[in-house]
Amino acid sequence: MLARGAPLKITPPTHVEPPYLTATTGISDKFNRRFSETAAITGPLSRMWGAVVVGIGTAGAVRIRDMLNPLPGNAAEKLSVRGFISRRKLDSHQDVSQMSVEEALSREDVHAAFICTENDSHEEFVRKFLQAGKHVCVEYPMTLSYQAAVDLWDLAQKKGVVLHEEHIELLTEDYKQLKKEVEGKTLLEGSLHFTGGALKPGFGFLAFSGIARLCWLVDLFGELSVTAATFEQDADRGYTKMTAQLLTSDSRCLTWVEERQAGLPRTKKINFVFDGLVLTQIPPAPSGTVGLFMQDLVLFSSKLSGGVSPEELDREKTRILHCFELAERIQQLSHI
Repeated sequence: MLARGAPLKITPPTHVEPPYLTATTGISDKFNRRFSETAAITGPLSRMWGAVVVGIGTAGAVRIRDMLNPLPGNAAEKLSVRGFISRRKLDSHQDVSQMSVEEALSREDVHAAFICTENDSHEEFVRKFLQAGKHVCVEYPMTLSYQAAVDLWDLAQKKGVVLHEEHIELLTEDYKQLKKEVEGKTLLEGSLHFTGGALKPGFGFLAFSGIARLCWLVDLFGELSVTAATFEQDADRGYTKMTAQLLTSDSRCLTWVEERQAGLPRTKKINFVFDGLVLTQIPPAPSGTVGLFMQDLVLFSSKLSGGVSPEELDREKTRILHCFELAERIQQLSHI
């Protein structure tokens, strides 16, 4: 178990293609090799994984759609949606039946849960399904505290099930292009400024609701530390702004800003200064042919089928927990 404050060693990896879908070839060659190796060891992956979707907003509806129409030729075809859970009385959605939490937890043909609710309810649902021995795919952030995230991962390990936190922003084509531009370059200083509309209640402090951007910075530049943070709020205008000062392992300064108010456009502005190069715009990239949630579905199902190596799983867990620890430290320094 990772104790609070325990050091986490993260280094920016050389370019390692994850087992996601690529825009032009469908499943990456690396994923195909790994899938074939797993089948050779365990035999045909004939088991079907029954799944329930918790929350029928936009993300939950997409999860159901993708499981009903999986991308052919990969482990996602082994996921079968058994039902959905919602506070609303809907009876059915996309011809899928509604069920209660209690039914989903007790049914033997429900092996996995997709948690697509408000951020402040993620932890409760994740804990319930893990405790029942179900695999879990949850939207980021899985919790609103570092220690709770550690506890949930410990619980998943104890139960022998997969805990997967979705980070679709790492799968976007523009981010993949940005990562290629950054790879191998020496950072001198940088900033990432995000703006967007006001958040509804239940999304948590900006460092947690915006943890996808923090994951960008950690994925690009490795282990970070927090040196300072501020938080501004104007309740009458519905305005919030968080500014965090970060430091790379080789003492390069990064500034991360999350700014929200009704009517603000959803934008990301970067200013990354390297030795001999300055990036002020996220490089344009053509849209991928496979949706982001479908890519994530393939990754989650490949984990269920044993298609992701323990080394990759451990690297992902370390990165995610490091981001939670940073987010919590930012919140503490912001006096929230």
